[in-house]
Amino acid sequence: MGLFSFDTPQKVMKIGDIEVGGQPGERPPALCANMFQTGHKIVEKRKPPRWDKKRALDEIKLVEEMSQQTGIPAVIGIVAPSEDEIKAYCEWFLSVNDTLVYQIDTWTEDARRAGARFVKETGTQDRFNYNSISAWDTDIPDQVAELKECGIKSVILQPFDNDDKRATGRMKSLRKMLKEIQGGEFESIMVDTTTMNLPTQGFCYLANRMVKEEFGLPAGNAPANGSYMWRAALEQWGRPAFQGMDAAMHGIGAVMWSDWMAYGPVTGTRRVFAAVAAAVAMVTVMAWDEGLELPEDPNHPLNKHFPKEVEFMQGLRQARSDRLMERQKAKGKKRKAADEKDLLPDSAAEIEPE
Repeated sequence: MGLFSFDTPQKVMKIGDIEVGGQPGERPPALCANMFQTGHKIVEKRKPPRWDKKRALDEIKLVEEMSQQTGIPAVIGIVAPSEDEIKAYCEWFLSVNDTLVYQIDTWTEDARRAGARFVKETGTQDRFNYNSISAWDTDIPDQVAELKECGIKSVILQPFDNDDKRATGRMKSLRKMLKEIQGGEFESIMVDTTTMNLPTQGFCYLANRMVKEEFGLPAGNAPANGSYMWRAALEQWGRPAFQGMDAAMHGIGAVMWSDWMAYGPVTGTRRVFAAVAAAVAMVTVMAWDEGLELPEDPNHPLNKHFPKEVEFMQGLRQARSDRLMERQKAKGKKRKAADEKDLLPDSAAEIEPE
């Protein structure tokens, strides 16, 4: 195992048209954009739900456009705290888009279960990701039973341990949760390593690595939860500085073993997709240097945006192979010379005629 390669077989989860997981650099992390959250300017009223549908559709199209242009898979996170909002936002979303994977982002367990029932009613289980089964939920087995009844195939687990808020605590919680969900027969399981704030995002990244090392499951989190909490960066240095910091958070996340990330408000789409595309290219090179193969997918960000650099790297590998072969040949010549020396007589006199 290296820094960017794992001996543990890595599981790849398929949700709708996207794949999540694998060795670092093998495929880019899926990026989830949130819509309809508090403060989202397209939302005009919550009770009853009313929003600017044209602007909302434009934002969804931008996510699709950036996904196609960068080679990074996209997910739409619909923030809906009530059952009425779940129905209104999701019915509209499904009417305007028939390909993107979606999830319903809401904190309470009751609302999440209501979302699962909506998915069952609409028959959209194949493109839905349940977010999430949480360590704070009071009866996980009962929740799992309802999800199974609803035909939910893909879930996110959100582990956390109040007694150990470090990466080790998240792993302890995850081990327990994996036992509790065994009856769900889920086809896709992803792990949310639980962002709490910006500095302790470091625990999340360490946990990402531990999850992949121990279980091979896709791991990720929500770096935007950390960056958007740092309001002082916006107030002290202005919007460009804040946007740069937010993009950097997601670029760092792409390097730090993230198979997926929730990047918060959809308004950050351009900067986050660009930052992650750059980071994916670099982490793929680091994984390659440890011995992993370069990705063959032409849509992978490294191949899509840096084809000349890929050719250069392939040349380096060939050059490295050539150097290794030359060294092997040199060693072979030395061994042959040594063997021949051993066969030579001790002195020339021994071969002189008598």
